[in-house]
Amino acid sequence: MTLTPEKTICVFCGSSFGNDPKFAKHAKELGSKIALKNWGLVYGGGTTGLMGSVAKSCSEKNGYVHGIIPNALVSRERIDPEKLNQSLKNDIDNHNGWTPISDEYGKSTIVPDMHTRKRLMGEEADAFIALPGGYGTLEEIMEVITWSQLGIHSKPIIFFNIDGFYDDLLIFLQKSIKSGFISEKNGEIIVVGNSTDEVLEKIENYKIPEGRYNLNWENLGTSNGKK
Repeated sequence: MTLTPEKTICVFCGSSFGNDPKFAKHAKELGSKIALKNWGLVYGGGTTGLMGSVAKSCSEKNGYVHGIIPNALVSRERIDPEKLNQSLKNDIDNHNGWTPISDEYGKSTIVPDMHTRKRLMGEEADAFIALPGGYGTLEEIMEVITWSQLGIHSKPIIFFNIDGFYDDLLIFLQKSIKSGFISEKNGEIIVVGNSTDEVLEKIENYKIPEGRYNLNWENLGTSNGKK
């Protein structure tokens, strides 16, 4: 029986596995430890790649899992997620963007578009973690970073820097700070963890940075996940 979670963590990550088995290993460990802490998981709803790894491992430990997926990405064919995942491990070109959904990966909510998906994930989340991924992962985590900078929310944002995956991005962000495009204070919105335990500890001990914009979003008709 799944317990009501004490907090819900939004995880952004790839719908593919990448070419290093460490990525899936850490994704599974993260999902399991989220459940063991009686935290919940909200994610992009896929059953493939790292998305599927983190969701299934959390669900297998009786953790709360909520996948939110746009209608266009849901496979209309009867595809075994395990067979598709095995295929993806060998060849990323087999991934056409569609994904099957399954109760083994938690409950699913199908939404009409990407904007609705991100809004609902942001509203449910108490913190955000970025595992390795591609364009979509980067776009999603950068948006919630921007929301924090603008004062839309004050939730922890953690990069899970598995085997230095995000090193080059972090160098770019430091360059943006040195070049005067991001303030030193706003650079503290992002926290980095190099192991599952460190990532979860960073969430628990996250300190809201000073210097973020103090804007009033209450009259816009949407909170974008403000809390």
